[in-house]
Amino acid sequence: MPSPKEILKQYWGYDSFRPLQEDIIQSVLSGKDTLALLPTGGGKSICFQVPALMKEGVCLVVSPLVALMKDQVNQLTHRHIKAAYLTSDMHHTQIEQVLNQCQYGDTKILYISPERLKSRTFVDHLRNMKLSMLAVDEAHCISQWGYDFRPSYLEIDIVREFHPQVPIIALTATATPEVVEDICGCLRFREKNIFRQSFFRKNLAYMAIRDEDKRSRLIHILKTVNGSAIIYVRNRRRTQEIAQLLNNNGIPAEAYHAGMSQKERDTKQAVWTKSNRCIMVATNAFGMGIDKPDVRLVIHLDIPAFPEAYFQEAGRAGRDGQKAYAILLYEESDRQRLVEHVEQQFPPLNQIRNVYKAICNYYQIPVGSGANQRYDFDMERLCDSYQLSPLLVFNATRFLEREGLIELPQRNETHSEVYAPISKEELYRFQVESSRYGDMITTMLRLYGGIFTDFTTISENEIARRCQTTAAKVEDALSKLDKQGILSYKKKANKPQIIFLQPRIDTNSLYISQQNYAQLKETAIKRRDQMLAFVNDTTTCRSQLLCAYFGERLEEKCHICDVCLTHNGNTSKTSPKKSSLRERIIEELKKQPLTIKELSGIIDPMKQDDIATCIQELLDDGLLQVDSAFRLSLSE
Repeated sequence: MPSPKEILKQYWGYDSFRPLQEDIIQSVLSGKDTLALLPTGGGKSICFQVPALMKEGVCLVVSPLVALMKDQVNQLTHRHIKAAYLTSDMHHTQIEQVLNQCQYGDTKILYISPERLKSRTFVDHLRNMKLSMLAVDEAHCISQWGYDFRPSYLEIDIVREFHPQVPIIALTATATPEVVEDICGCLRFREKNIFRQSFFRKNLAYMAIRDEDKRSRLIHILKTVNGSAIIYVRNRRRTQEIAQLLNNNGIPAEAYHAGMSQKERDTKQAVWTKSNRCIMVATNAFGMGIDKPDVRLVIHLDIPAFPEAYFQEAGRAGRDGQKAYAILLYEESDRQRLVEHVEQQFPPLNQIRNVYKAICNYYQIPVGSGANQRYDFDMERLCDSYQLSPLLVFNATRFLEREGLIELPQRNETHSEVYAPISKEELYRFQVESSRYGDMITTMLRLYGGIFTDFTTISENEIARRCQTTAAKVEDALSKLDKQGILSYKKKANKPQIIFLQPRIDTNSLYISQQNYAQLKETAIKRRDQMLAFVNDTTTCRSQLLCAYFGERLEEKCHICDVCLTHNGNTSKTSPKKSSLRERIIEELKKQPLTIKELSGIIDPMKQDDIATCIQELLDDGLLQVDSAFRLSLSE
């Protein structure tokens, strides 16, 4: 059997693993349940993909994001690794094909969402499937004390029930000590086995800068620091506003948010990924699964709700190991907005019940009915119909999800697809016998010849145009052929959905645990306060603050965050940190004369004042001189 390094070289082309990867892989290969805490960009996927290729059976990967699952499978397929995924938008024939390949074929890695574990069809196949291991990505989602708890993650327990000896590898970039304990308990680890990579990023300069004119400061930073950047804002409207502001100031920028079509998002991400300068202004919908190592800047224009979110988003900068900046720009009012934001996440219990009642009434679901029913979810119309605040509905539905009453799957835009499960001869016979569908089938076969081998993307509009009919009539005909078993038709679905997981409960009988509600709110407030403490603290190294939050004691300061640089500027000339700054200034001026602004741009654009102070001391010491163009150079 090839070694892990040989597998890595064969399929990925790398000669060596990153820190801890090989140790984690060996732990999994020895059959141990394993929790891997690797910061964003630490190479988590390799830790289960390599052993999956070394063990018999299928590696089942539970992942919360459909887009990420598809991206991973595409990458693995490109490397000639047999991988597949299951999503809610797939036709039942497709699902059967994938499951049969896993049970009887040579599929090595299968990605599923946690919701798939509720499917009877999947569970029936799971019982008889030979699993090599279970990988739980974004494992903090299984902890109800985690910042991104997903109730459906609790279904993972069924895998352990059917396959008690199969090792589990859980992976996350953001877990506090309390969440780590919860992950091990929920996944029924046979013994604790935790691998932690340091949360310290020595090349990443964290900065929290108060400025009542954030927009001007933003433009100044982007004109000073070269390279690609991500700017995070809280809502969709602001992505458009800030992108327009930057473009008006000669800085190429694109807006990105979940409300855009999948095609538009993919196009923008592709352009940004290839560019070494383009700026992406985005909500937190942007970032998961991004593999761009040369991001020089991540800027937050709103204070994130929790340190976990900030750490994950900021960590998308500087993955190439070169100097990068994570800058949080805030004004005084932002702190109060964060306090209000967290309060709004916990509507009063009676308001949550009222939202549940309004949703059930909107879809005309009687008490005791509606279990497993799926509907298009138009929040705007719902709010208009019952005079509800969209923010209230959003936060209330999150609670209703936690209670297992409803589910709001991710919107996953698709193209319609068709597959012919019968032979060409059988379909031809049907055409001859059916004058109603004959022309349409003939047209479709001319356009899409591959429908007998696999699901093929089609356009109802194109078929309708050629048949001189309407797309609605084509959709209706394909749906009827699907019911007859002549064709398998998967109609595109690009609207948000809501699924009722249980029969409707009478509002007066709807129970939401007050104790659980209170504990969750208390935890969220603690996280919020920790985020505010990070912003407000002007004496503790930023890296030390973040590491401490995740349970790691960082002995050394980073020397590059705003706090450390300020401290450098206030210490005596014999301070090692200040000496380092002086040496850097002298080193740059040995190359060529520079202005203070040019020097600051090279060394640290965020701390012009501190650098200016150091330069003044060097001038006072007679080590520097200034010419008529205000350029600094070393004294002769």
